[in-house]
Amino acid sequence: MRRYSFFLWLFFLVSSAQNQSKYATYFEKGNGNQSATYSETIRYYQLLAADFPSIEIREMGLTDSGEPLHIVIFNPENKFDFIKIKKDKAVVLINNGIHAGEPDGIDATMLLFRDLALHKIAIPKNTVVVAIPIYNIGGALNRNSTSRVNQDGPEEYGLRGNARNYDLNRDFIKSDTRNTKSFVEIFHLIQPDVFIDNHVSDGADYQYTLTYIMTQPDKLGNPLGNFLRSQMMPSLLKSLQYQKIETTPYVNVWSDTPEKGFVQFFESPRFATGYTSLFNTIGFVVETHMLKKYAARVKATYAFMLETINFTDKNDQKIKALRLENESRCVASKSYPIKWEIDSSKVTTLSFLGYEGSQIKSKATTGTRLFYDQNKPFKKNVKYYDTYKPEKEITIPKAYVIAKGFWNVIDLLKANHLECRQLKNDTLLEVESYHIADYKTATTAYEGHYPHRQTKVTSKTEKIAFHVGDYIFSTQQKGIKYLLETLEPEAVDSYFNWNFFDTILQQKEGYSDYVFEDLAVKLLAENPKLQADLEQKKNEDAVFATNPEAQLDWIYKNSIYYEKAHLQYPVYRIIK
Repeated sequence: MRRYSFFLWLFFLVSSAQNQSKYATYFEKGNGNQSATYSETIRYYQLLAADFPSIEIREMGLTDSGEPLHIVIFNPENKFDFIKIKKDKAVVLINNGIHAGEPDGIDATMLLFRDLALHKIAIPKNTVVVAIPIYNIGGALNRNSTSRVNQDGPEEYGLRGNARNYDLNRDFIKSDTRNTKSFVEIFHLIQPDVFIDNHVSDGADYQYTLTYIMTQPDKLGNPLGNFLRSQMMPSLLKSLQYQKIETTPYVNVWSDTPEKGFVQFFESPRFATGYTSLFNTIGFVVETHMLKKYAARVKATYAFMLETINFTDKNDQKIKALRLENESRCVASKSYPIKWEIDSSKVTTLSFLGYEGSQIKSKATTGTRLFYDQNKPFKKNVKYYDTYKPEKEITIPKAYVIAKGFWNVIDLLKANHLECRQLKNDTLLEVESYHIADYKTATTAYEGHYPHRQTKVTSKTEKIAFHVGDYIFSTQQKGIKYLLETLEPEAVDSYFNWNFFDTILQQKEGYSDYVFEDLAVKLLAENPKLQADLEQKKNEDAVFATNPEAQLDWIYKNSIYYEKAHLQYPVYRIIK
């Protein structure tokens, strides 16, 4: 019997060793400074899915590279129907390689799924884990060893830009890429409760291997934002600290030192967590530090993901309930902030682990340079500004009306599961209309656009004749925040600011000066108020008073002959 037990024990020992070798990741097989390629990553997940019924891998739409985007799902119950999953389980979505030169999450997530499959770590009972193995596939295929000049490892990595050189972490509203369109499909299929986007940071030097960005709680809204700030984040930090992983909020300083204080990064909807928060999903950005060794960064990323899954699993029903309450409060609200600013009256004190920084003479140029002395570590209290307040709010309309001709906007709204109806007949509606009063446009290209900023509108109530087939989007729905952020032109990442409506900025019709001169005289003679307003304008504006061309243009633009479409924002608000 003892002899049998010995050989049985030996068999299991050998079998276990073989399993460990079979499921070793490419990162583990290397020297701690190597990252898996795109093809190696997908093959590894295919191996796990073939051997473990708790894991499934799916193709989910194309990317700009021509390669399909994948999701990998872990569910210990071996069920992968998200309609059923969402009824009683929470979902955590992990996104890797949005910047393919920052691959820490790619390797850490392979380790995580392997350990879940082998039950090497606590198995979540109430949470399903979903990962996008590599989001920026085009960038991952463009491997090199030089583009991340400030980063310590791995030996090879991908490029920040995707196959068409887009930064995918600026594309979540404008959706110029196939990657984003596929992500939107994934997001609305699985409806994650918690989202993690894995990155590597640039910027200041400090002692931390890992920093983080959490969805800005004030922007996320209460009660979910308060839960994130007061319960979830402190619990995650305590769990990481127990593992001797010190962390701090993303150090949002450039060309300066952190001990002077810094503000919480504000992720507008163009960013991944800014987008996901529009649907009341709690979001985190993991930012490991570029100057730390790759193996340490992978370990820290793994730990953050695991602790987030563990917390979500213990609080799944509470998180789901708070998300629904957040949604209902927003739908019931009368106003919505479309611009935010730091509340400088509220400041948090952080115990910060940094290095002394100073300006020293440059050996490469004739100037000075910032130098962090790693031989002089410190622990200091620094000011951290993490509270935002509304800078501008709008009254939430009952609905928006969009002419069917603006199919590009309508298609994006539909892709994000915004519910709508079409007019069945030509209809006269009383609406609030916007006129674009002012805007500034970027002078250099940014992510394929010349976006607008500092947009200002004037508004009036009028009756507009809409046509059969035009679209009405009610604000009484789950995606209300997405509607408001994209359709209000003054919002930072509105469709207007991303150039979707630039055709209204160009005047299509005009006049010949010598012909219109005679008509202008007649208009002034027949309209004393127009004449009086012109005189007042000349008295108040000396430059205008000496510019005949501007005066004639003013008369034209204040006449019935001026085209109504110029600067008229073609999305209308139903208030009553």
